[in-house]
Amino acid sequence: MTSLFDLSGKRALVTGASKGIGLASARLLSQLGAQVTVSARGEADLVRAASEIGARAIVADVSHAAEIERLVQEAGEIDILVSNAGGPPTGLPSLVDDEGWQRGFELTFMSTVRLSRALVGGMRARGWGRVITITSLTVGRPSLGLPVSNALRAGVTNFARSLALEVARDGVTVNTVAPGYTATERLQEVFKSPEDAERVMSRIPAARFGSADEVASAVAYLSTAGAAYITGQEILVDGGWSI
Repeated sequence: MTSLFDLSGKRALVTGASKGIGLASARLLSQLGAQVTVSARGEADLVRAASEIGARAIVADVSHAAEIERLVQEAGEIDILVSNAGGPPTGLPSLVDDEGWQRGFELTFMSTVRLSRALVGGMRARGWGRVITITSLTVGRPSLGLPVSNALRAGVTNFARSLALEVARDGVTVNTVAPGYTATERLQEVFKSPEDAERVMSRIPAARFGSADEVASAVAYLSTAGAAYITGQEILVDGGWSI
């Protein structure tokens, strides 16, 4: 009997996969048997990551529609989409300019919309698919210095829920995974000092930052047949921060 967690024969595309949560997700999907294609902007890091996990690499900047179109064409049929991208611009809400908002919109929101729109039709036709988008705990608990992320990832969450309503009857699930404070390079950008990091950690019930592998475990589970009845959900991986 085939395991509910065996992804053999499934084809996955993971964006923002040269490091951090994207790389950890791609690695775990590969370990579960999926044929993985990874994508990111930086060629050197991406090629290194692909070699590490035995994945196919396609360099692309998902903040541009034409790059997404090329990526999808080169990737071919995909059963599992993990839509992940670097963090949008930071700053106080009153100080982020139009350019910052527009860059964040293309990178954070439209990348998920375009990738999903391009791939979900094939998933529906085959009667099986998974769309998983990496968001953030700030969707529900906004952070002062991350207004673009706060706003746009809330939009991504509701886009995912809307899409889930459309495709659920076709065997396709759509979910978001919302990491809490996770020990990646992005976290180093958010904290201005070691004292800031210590202050935040003291408020996490688990008393530590999460790891990329722990977030990837949620991504991997949602990708499997075992999670076929979970859709339209936001899965928090935050050490209890949101309790």
